[in-house]
Amino acid sequence: MASPTLLMRVVASAYSVAEKAATIVRNVMATGDLGIVEKSGANDLQTKADRLVQKSICASLARKFPKVTIIGEEELPPDEVDEELIEDGHCEEILKKTCPAQYTGIKEEELVIWVDPLDGTKEYTEGLLDHVTVLIGIAYGGKAIAGVINQPYYNYEAGANATLGRTIWGVLGLGAFGFQLTEAPAGKHIIVTTRSHSSALVNDCISAMNPDNVIRVGGAGNKIIQLIEGKASAYVYASPGCKKWDTCAPEAILHAVGGKITDIHGNSFQYNKEVKHMNSAGVLATLRNYDYYASRIPSTVKQSLVP
Repeated sequence: MASPTLLMRVVASAYSVAEKAATIVRNVMATGDLGIVEKSGANDLQTKADRLVQKSICASLARKFPKVTIIGEEELPPDEVDEELIEDGHCEEILKKTCPAQYTGIKEEELVIWVDPLDGTKEYTEGLLDHVTVLIGIAYGGKAIAGVINQPYYNYEAGANATLGRTIWGVLGLGAFGFQLTEAPAGKHIIVTTRSHSSALVNDCISAMNPDNVIRVGGAGNKIIQLIEGKASAYVYASPGCKKWDTCAPEAILHAVGGKITDIHGNSFQYNKEVKHMNSAGVLATLRNYDYYASRIPSTVKQSLVP
């Protein structure tokens, strides 16, 4: 068997790194001392878990893949990282899969990894633990091509015998794994949107979709999981606020199973290292029937959101 390509090695490592991250997230919660600081305000929080997880992910991946660009959400001082935060393992199963041909020649310096150490921080601080995800997105040529999403608290209400946490991963051209792909109920318009960043614009846009139901949850990773598990038909967020590290990993996984994510105007997101971090024109994502939802976005909403 040929030795695994760089991309598959990066994904296999990111898988183990995300599992380590989940352990850190759970350990910080178990101590009861979250170390919360406000960044730009009460809805923009950072905890000890965000800080430790970002150090763990970035240092672990940088040690193995020194020429890859890694961009994390948290601005942290570049101090020495405690060895116990380093994860050097990888997922053997991922290395056994065949890398899609178009990605076999990728070099380290051509990859950009976008890291959200704890997506859904506000929900984490409020005990809504199933909203929380760890996101590691891998981009090449400005496109999200692979991603890992860990849910540290998946199954946390399922009783003592349930396995706590899970890791979902995907590569464009290969597929996505770790969950059961399910389509939302046919003929129903179930919208998933923001829980803590709502606005008149956000709600006007949702009303225009003629929804049968609206689910309000935290975290971009969590919202994409709602789509791929058939709990929602569209993720609609007509507002700036989402950043590239929120969408990179979820986009790769959604695209790997035939879904689509864009801004409110239908523009795809760019993930090269020079790009601005904010997705200023909102988010529209679906597993199926993208065109129906795109066609219903009011022109007033589009005019309000400049890419």
